Amino acid sequence: MKEYSTQTLGNGLEDNDFRAPDALLQAQQLANLLDTAVKIPFIGISVGLDFLIGMVPVIGDTAMLIASLRIVQLGRKLGLPAPLQKRMLRNTIIDFGLGFIPLFGDLVDLFYKANLKNVRIMEQWWIEQNKQQLDALAKQKLLKWEQQQDSVI
Repeated sequence: MKEYSTQTLGNGLEDNDFRAPDALLQAQQLANLLDTAVKIPFIGISVGLDFLIGMVPVIGDTAMLIASLRIVQLGRKLGLPAPLQKRMLRNTIIDFGLGFIPLFGDLVDLFYKANLKNVRIMEQWWIEQNKQQLDALAKQKLLKWEQQQDSVI
């Protein structure tokens, strides 16, 4: 694991203390597992457990609904506003509903990655909420890099 210095950012945070929250990191890992864990050879499409387990009628789709709802719950834990939570829930329900249509639902699962869409909603919201800290950290890292480059010359 890479070590960071403990320089203080303008807001009192140290740069090694500032990272994405655990709820967001867990949602990212789960979404990747559900939507893109395996790349299909020759055609280059990534699928996950949502596609594979979802092929089992009713039981598979229901199990994947529960896993997808975990991502929505992590969004709630993160503090997402209600309208964004509703959007995430809508994505999950669309994915679940389409999964009940034989063959067509399985085909849709190849391209409609509801879990990744939901994580993108979470990421965009978190970045908007933490823009100042992210900008300060990026500026600090750039200055540090420039100083290292100057010392090389």
